Amino acid sequence: QVQLVESGGGLVQAGDSLRLSCAASGRTFSAYAMGWFRQAPGKEREFVAKISWSGSTPYYANSAQGRFTISRDNAKNTVYLQMNSLKPEDTAVYYCAASQSRSLPTVPGTVRLWGQGTQVTVSS
Repeated sequence: QVQLVESGGGLVQAGDSLRLSCAASGRTFSAYAMGWFRQAPGKEREFVAKISWSGSTPYYANSAQGRFTISRDNAKNTVYLQMNSLKPEDTAVYYCAASQSRSLPTVPGTVRLWGQGTQVTVSS
């Protein structure tokens, strides 16, 4: 199975952009549905975005729709999350997730493969 390593987090101001990356090890990356979750201090982990193994049919949480774009490059074993127009409420640890099912579950408790997380802090 794949191992996931996120990068690209940081401290930005409201309205700025960031691109998160998730590099996956293993030869079968293209067989995994991928996605991103986040967890703010004192809150439960929540779904942000997901993408199918082929890169088609991205799906977003309402909070991400229109501002975030998920994409993947199977040749580079990497999935990305482009985040634009960031808001202070986007502050959280962002986790990459993977699933061998056709579609990544959006309920965190049903996801089995996680990265270690990358911190995103948006100041007002």
